[in-house]
Amino acid sequence: MNRTIVIGAGFGGLALAIRLQAAGIPTLLLEARDKPGGRAYVYQEQGFTFDAGPTVITDPTAIEELFTLAGKRMADYVELLPVKPFYRLCWESGRVLNYDNDQPQLEAQIKQFNPRDVAGYQRFLDYSRAVFKEGYLKLGTVPFLSFRDMLRAGPQLARLQAWRSVYSMVSKFIEEEHLRQAFSFHSLLVGGNPFSTSSIYTLIHALEREWGVWFPRGGTGALVQGMVKLFEDLGGKIELNASVARLETTGDRISAVHLTDGRHIDTPAVASNADVVHTYDKLLGHHPRGAAQGASLKRKRMSNSLFVLYFGLNHHHSQLAHHTVCFGARYKALIDDIFNSNVLADDFSLYLHSPCVTDPSLAPPGCGSYYVLAPVPHLGTADIDWDREGPRLRDRIFDYLEARYMPGLRSQLVTHRMFTPFDFRDELGAHHGSAFSIEPILRQSAWFRPHNRDAQIRNLYLVGAGTHPGAGIPGVIGSAKATAGLMLEDLA
Repeated sequence: MNRTIVIGAGFGGLALAIRLQAAGIPTLLLEARDKPGGRAYVYQEQGFTFDAGPTVITDPTAIEELFTLAGKRMADYVELLPVKPFYRLCWESGRVLNYDNDQPQLEAQIKQFNPRDVAGYQRFLDYSRAVFKEGYLKLGTVPFLSFRDMLRAGPQLARLQAWRSVYSMVSKFIEEEHLRQAFSFHSLLVGGNPFSTSSIYTLIHALEREWGVWFPRGGTGALVQGMVKLFEDLGGKIELNASVARLETTGDRISAVHLTDGRHIDTPAVASNADVVHTYDKLLGHHPRGAAQGASLKRKRMSNSLFVLYFGLNHHHSQLAHHTVCFGARYKALIDDIFNSNVLADDFSLYLHSPCVTDPSLAPPGCGSYYVLAPVPHLGTADIDWDREGPRLRDRIFDYLEARYMPGLRSQLVTHRMFTPFDFRDELGAHHGSAFSIEPILRQSAWFRPHNRDAQIRNLYLVGAGTHPGAGIPGVIGSAKATAGLMLEDLA
């Protein structure tokens, strides 16, 4: 029997392949790179382990469900460690907020910023939980295949004022500017501008408060390996260095997959975890549907890109939190530059990952493994020569971290590497080097997003950040559940 094919072994592709295989659908997972994981790739250099991508796990139940439906125990494959505090938020003024799940401790900190915002935060948390219930628990794994689906969700979205931006909604409850930033930055974790992304994305705050923030022992790559092992234990087959060149069609159905190594694999159905623009424009560009949809998707607004520095030090900076958000001097103006300016800003805000705080095994004894990222414009917004600007930005970021957060960094540096928008484009096939695919504004969400099953090529399915519900580990794993439901109905 020909296997159903999933293209791309990112979290979305892996989760979908597991669901299909567990349901008795023989599945082949094709990954173009030499390791699984997609954006959750792993680099290992001189004894340091660097998670390339996502490091924040906020819904362990969604991951555990994959193992449960396969009749397995997640604990036999991967161990999740709690992260405390969730984040340390730092401003250049010297203000610090240790954001965690301890309500009294969090309220005490909020009171120091602005006493009136304690009650405001409580109201915001209530709102965020209401959005979480409607937007995540009820709709996060439900495919939006027709506009009727959108109309049914309309009253709830209207009641929750989904037309307002994340920042606007936070500001409705909270007065103090540092706190407004603290409770609106979350949409940046999924490629959303807090000043234009729908307030529905405030659900991320309630999501973290519901289940906490977690990190796999051994790094995010250990979770990827656990999912790969689960898939293979179920009888699934994964091939690495297997780059797909073209999807062969017969009429309005996909009949086979052509690989760049010349192989031709017949299949009853294909699900793509590749970049959604790449899927239609490159893999299906020879078909009228692929050409038209590819052109349409290119006109959509894409999420920002990222500049990422991975570095290993011969010193462990124990003063750091696992996750640190380093806000720059500007907030709204910088974000506007990231999403709308055709040049690279002179300043930046940073996310600093220090996983050895939770798991020292990711570096040699006494050492530290780190990465730091700065949101930057994608290549369609700013045509920046990253071969030239990358080293300059690297030096500016290292100088900044050494001066403010990591004294002695330069003298402690053992190894480092950069990942720029060029790499998102060339290594991951991301349109314009976008780090999160299509921007999650309201008119590009739910039904307005590329559907989990194509409307014309009925055995082509999508999974991952470019389809419903969107980016982030919970989002892409939710997309796998939505897509798997459709595929199991169709392939039964």
